[in-house]
Amino acid sequence: MIYFDNAASTKPHKEAVLALNKVLTESYANPSSLHRGGIEAEKIINSAKKTILSRLPSGGRLIFTSGGTESNNLALFGLREPKDYRQRKIITTTIEHPSVSEPLTELEMHGVTGDTHTSVLRLTPEKGQSFEDRIISAVDQDVFLISVMAVNNETGFIIDTPKIYEAVKQRFPSCIVHTDAAQAFMKIPVDGDLISLSAHKIHGVKGAGGLYMRENVRMAPRIRGGGQQDGLRSGTEPTELIAAFGAAVGNFTYEHKHFTELSERLTQLLENFDGVNYRLNSRNSLPSIINFSVKGVKSEILLHYLAENDIFVSSGSACARSNRSKSLLAFGVSEKDVDSSLRLSFSNENTTDEVEKFAAILKAGIERFRR
Repeated sequence: MIYFDNAASTKPHKEAVLALNKVLTESYANPSSLHRGGIEAEKIINSAKKTILSRLPSGGRLIFTSGGTESNNLALFGLREPKDYRQRKIITTTIEHPSVSEPLTELEMHGVTGDTHTSVLRLTPEKGQSFEDRIISAVDQDVFLISVMAVNNETGFIIDTPKIYEAVKQRFPSCIVHTDAAQAFMKIPVDGDLISLSAHKIHGVKGAGGLYMRENVRMAPRIRGGGQQDGLRSGTEPTELIAAFGAAVGNFTYEHKHFTELSERLTQLLENFDGVNYRLNSRNSLPSIINFSVKGVKSEILLHYLAENDIFVSSGSACARSNRSKSLLAFGVSEKDVDSSLRLSFSNENTTDEVEKFAAILKAGIERFRR
């Protein structure tokens, strides 16, 4: 099997699996219990939290969630209303994950408090311009929130969130910056007042994520109950998933050179393919994510063909299947090319031999279906 769909989900690291199994079999007590078993479970959670926070900006805390989608929803719906009632403006982009774009549409329709107007400015990347500078220049005294993804999940497009955070805080210190770092955490530097994380994107286990928040950020709980996690996210913490998350972070390395070699080899091979727009869909991108279009062949057909040959890739976001990619359209990709787009996303385990085998099978598929 050749697995090139790591932006959708990664194979759990062996240390993450060991941590998961150890908790399941030895430390399965409720971390809120006051007996020795509960105290031990709580220590495991605190250890994982310390490991994860060590890879994030100092001066913050971490709330564990079920994954990136919940983290984004908590960040956007959990923000307390601004003290200044003029501040009803949000800045975001047209390439956000649905777990950001959909909540922002809800806020735009009903306001932060449910009875006030909130406007959302959605900016689109343009070739030849600094997207970060456009975002920064759009901020004024009426903006209370900026929400941007650090790495686009479909194309790998990078947004420099440390640059945005520093510039915005210098001019408007009360403006909250939220970063969706599901694809970026541990791979490039990220910054923000709120940072969303997902464990299964970095060889952790599905069902775990986190929301980093700086100490000065005021949040309201979205899930109420027993008051776990400082009352911000009630519910018994899944110690085993959190332990695996911490182990994944502790053992994760992003081999930039390795991914660059893979992506460069792939683009070399695609250069010889007629009608493949490999340069169009990915630019200023993480080398572990490549998106390209195959003219004349719908991606669904190629996905099934590749899967028959034990090669697994994606046609876009795993969270938006059956819907045409809004991100690719925002990048200026035509509807036809969107419908024939493929996304490859690598892990450290992938090899150039796999890339070459993929290219050979893809070429045969194009010749077969483009008749």
